[in-house]
Amino acid sequence: MLTRLLPLLLLAGCASAAVESPSPATQQAAGSDTTCATPGRWHDARGGRLTTDAVLRRTAAAPAVFLGERHDSFEHHRWQLQTLTAIHALNPNIAIGLEMLPRSKQAALDRWVAGELSEAEMLRDTDWATLWGMDPQLYLPILHFVRMNRVPLLAVNIDRGLVGRTRKEGWAAVPEAERQGVGNPAPPPAGYIDYLAAALGMHDEGGKDKPSDASKGPDRNAPEFRRFVEAQSVWDRAMAERIASYRKETGRTVVTIVGYGHIEKRFGIPHQLESLGVGGAAVLLPWDGARTCAMLDGTVADAVFGLAPTDEVATAPKPRLGVTLEPGKDGLRIVRIGEDSIAAHAGLAVDDVLETAAGTPIHRLAEVTAVVQRQAPGTWMPITVKRKGKTRTFVAKFPAQQP
Repeated sequence: MLTRLLPLLLLAGCASAAVESPSPATQQAAGSDTTCATPGRWHDARGGRLTTDAVLRRTAAAPAVFLGERHDSFEHHRWQLQTLTAIHALNPNIAIGLEMLPRSKQAALDRWVAGELSEAEMLRDTDWATLWGMDPQLYLPILHFVRMNRVPLLAVNIDRGLVGRTRKEGWAAVPEAERQGVGNPAPPPAGYIDYLAAALGMHDEGGKDKPSDASKGPDRNAPEFRRFVEAQSVWDRAMAERIASYRKETGRTVVTIVGYGHIEKRFGIPHQLESLGVGGAAVLLPWDGARTCAMLDGTVADAVFGLAPTDEVATAPKPRLGVTLEPGKDGLRIVRIGEDSIAAHAGLAVDDVLETAAGTPIHRLAEVTAVVQRQAPGTWMPITVKRKGKTRTFVAKFPAQQP
């Protein structure tokens, strides 16, 4: 991902967009039916069968295309590559947009496409591990296809700090000179607000999925929730503006690889893109066992592609520290600690400012995530924090892997 309940800056190891669907385990617990999309076939937003030719020709003619994903799914990325190659065969005048990287890394992407960087150099120069953090093997087949065919790559994202600042302070409090060129977002549809509220309702404070319960959802009148919606809209707007400006400059169809939450029901980026005068974008989604038939409500996407269960080896959950962090003047400050989390058992407290983890100086959120996820089951990790002006050391104990 993100793949990060990202706008909330949860250090839970999740890299999905903030508004992605519940995990397969959550849906199975709720008894969801997931057999509505035939593997290997295209369907409309209600599950009706579509022909491959009709979907691809309509998509290739669109001014913008969005290929959704769950960031950590190899099968989703295989589907994206297959779909990209088919679109490129019909319309070679395309560019590939990436949610994964901010605009500041555009020069490195240009050099990669031009064949001037090795794979290792590209990952280094884009600061992939820090800025995105997902296994590059998920994306490298797509990146090599782009390089082989000299298809332009477009970094559509922004510095995530702007999203976090908006969530904390509100968009009006961010000076225009510090907005990274992003304009005022179009007001979000009421349905998007419902969608975001439901997404927040599916996560506890430690970042773990739980069944959605509208009666226990966030207070929609609370300033914190309203700023959250505003931050998500700013994030969507930034990516929409990048796509719209590139489309205007080059006339190319921009095919963007992006998490579900930014595009489902045309709420996020497609809504902002339409307000910029670029209508008719195509939203395509992979449909697997993590998605329920009830989600095929006629609005979720223009088309979905059925995926069969895969034999991908299940991996153990990545370690979670269980804290919410916010950047401040003095460093990364803990603003929330998950109940019964590793951080809670270690003795960390709200308002502690992280200094080091496992001996590594900590300055950015991605550095904490990287250190935590390197910890093997059963290991102990020293953490130093600044508390009330004094440096204190704590030990985070990661549980042994269960048999």
